[in-house]
Amino acid sequence: MVFDLVAGAKQRFSLPQSSAVAARPARILVFDSGLGGLSVYPDVRRIAEGATLFYTADDAVFPYGNLSEQAVLDRMTVVMGALIDALAPDVIVIACHTISTVVLAPLRAHWPEVVFVGTVPAIKPAALASHSKCISVLATPGTVVRDYTRDLVETYASDCAVTLVGARGLAALAERAMRRNHVDDAALLQEIAPAFVQTAAGRTDTIVLACTHYPLILPRLVAVAPWPVTWIDPAPAIARRVERVLEERGALPAAPVEGLAPAFLTSNRPPGEAVENFMASCGLRWQHSRALTALAREAAV
Repeated sequence: MVFDLVAGAKQRFSLPQSSAVAARPARILVFDSGLGGLSVYPDVRRIAEGATLFYTADDAVFPYGNLSEQAVLDRMTVVMGALIDALAPDVIVIACHTISTVVLAPLRAHWPEVVFVGTVPAIKPAALASHSKCISVLATPGTVVRDYTRDLVETYASDCAVTLVGARGLAALAERAMRRNHVDDAALLQEIAPAFVQTAAGRTDTIVLACTHYPLILPRLVAVAPWPVTWIDPAPAIARRVERVLEERGALPAAPVEGLAPAFLTSNRPPGEAVENFMASCGLRWQHSRALTALAREAAV
């Protein structure tokens, strides 16, 4: 059986306590629409070194931020089904704000045996960190218009002036920077400039990075920013959530696993030397999705 990821195929945060599950290391999949999840994977790896880890990027249809909600749901149903069948993950980290704000609930309902850890805009910590009470949420166009995002603002940042910025090209710029080791600073500034707001009452002092691609180019964002701000990266909070899930399961790994974990791209296009080198620095190695066939057999044992 060969897996073709391009063609297809309120939850309690605890995992089944069966002896079969407890007898093996936890299996954790980190998933994103592109390479953005690589900003999350190292933090997850550090707290789950003994787990069996996987990374998958659905780069065949990147970016998700430009898709309709129904298109995201349809795509995720196909790809998640194939990955769950092949990898038998206990935990899936959805390292994508667009997916998390659109289809996290349907995914949990469809696969109740899997714990889905989502990624949502870190508006609460931003509101707490801000001194000027002027914060911005830098995201994809899809994320900023979601009711979920606006509900977070109303719930956790009602005392702040919040600017929602839908950066149309920033995720693609980050992806390009990863693949080519180059980024156009002028283009970056154009994308982030609307997040820097100055009024008589004060100016932006905290920015939420509400797309996992953005931390990958954070040094360049800092360099081109009109003034210094606090940047809120979601990765540490995601890793802490995974750690709590593993603790609840009673399977927090202690002994690190040797070697590089597999990373799959749904396009099956080789990612190029720059990305492969960065993956290796994260503890990952790109593999063609035909390798999922062998992994499926392993998961069934």
